[in-house]
Amino acid sequence: MNKNKTDKIIVSLTKWFGIALFVGIIIWGATYFFKGYRYEQTNDAQVDAYLSPISAKVGGYISKIYYKDNQLVKKGDTLVVIELDEYGLKKDAASAELMSSHAKLPILTASEETQLKSIEVIKAQLAGAKARLNQQQKEFDRYKNLLADESTTQQKFDNINASLSIAQSDYDQAKASLEVAESKLNDFRAQHNAIQAEIKIKETLVQRQELDIRYTVITAPFDGQIGKKTIQEGQLIQAGQTLAFLVNKAEEKWVIANFKETQIGNFKIGQAVSIEVDAFPNEKFNGTIESLSPTTGSRYSLLPPDNATGNFVKIIQRIPVRIKLTDTPEKLGKLSAGMNANVYVLKD
Repeated sequence: MNKNKTDKIIVSLTKWFGIALFVGIIIWGATYFFKGYRYEQTNDAQVDAYLSPISAKVGGYISKIYYKDNQLVKKGDTLVVIELDEYGLKKDAASAELMSSHAKLPILTASEETQLKSIEVIKAQLAGAKARLNQQQKEFDRYKNLLADESTTQQKFDNINASLSIAQSDYDQAKASLEVAESKLNDFRAQHNAIQAEIKIKETLVQRQELDIRYTVITAPFDGQIGKKTIQEGQLIQAGQTLAFLVNKAEEKWVIANFKETQIGNFKIGQAVSIEVDAFPNEKFNGTIESLSPTTGSRYSLLPPDNATGNFVKIIQRIPVRIKLTDTPEKLGKLSAGMNANVYVLKD
């Protein structure tokens, strides 16, 4: 009796289980076909966001790392410090060269002043030589007339002529000395300008060394969450090397959905989109179509397929569609780049 009763219970439970299973399949099928009728959908989609690389501006050995994997950081937080000794020595050397250039200026200024005084002396000598030349010229003219009147001797005239030549030579020498002195003064002034330019260059080099010193401390450019740590203390890094990636939690996020080429015929910019993210199965996210790729996804591959072969097999291609998420920043803050998603585009 008990056995028959147990068998009846089992049969009853099996029947109700079968009914429930059948109803569930019907509901699932109806939902699936309803979505397929009303929506174009794909599960080939991922959440995306900008990953900002944190790069070193100078090379050197890492002295200290101040972040851990997946750490939240604030703008200005110190992330990495590079050893400073080498850059400190370079700055000291540049500063010493700058001091050396500055020290040349007083010496050159003193040389200019000395040269100016020499020019004044030469000008005085030139004035005296000119006066003597004028005097000798007058003597020469007078004795020339006397010689013509036979009132003086040829010897006396020859002496006056020689004195005129000497006076002319002294004047020319003084004039040439003045030109040389003035030319040398111009050289000093040109050197002064060259030293000023040299000082400017070395001041710039010192500023560059100070800039390199500041670059040895690498800070976060904005608030965000840093990714995996791939460097170690004591490691040698090069200028331009990427040290980590920082994701701005407050910046825009979007979804890249790869639809079949047969699905996108009626897609339009601004068309409403419903999104389900695998990480949050009970939550819906909203968005709109922002743009459609001008090429299929395969065209972006390293080796695009070439169909010009004798073994061509037609394969439906995928078109990347960028979808702008329109929910509040607080809601979108839960999403991380790379999360898988299911995308539903409402048919017109």
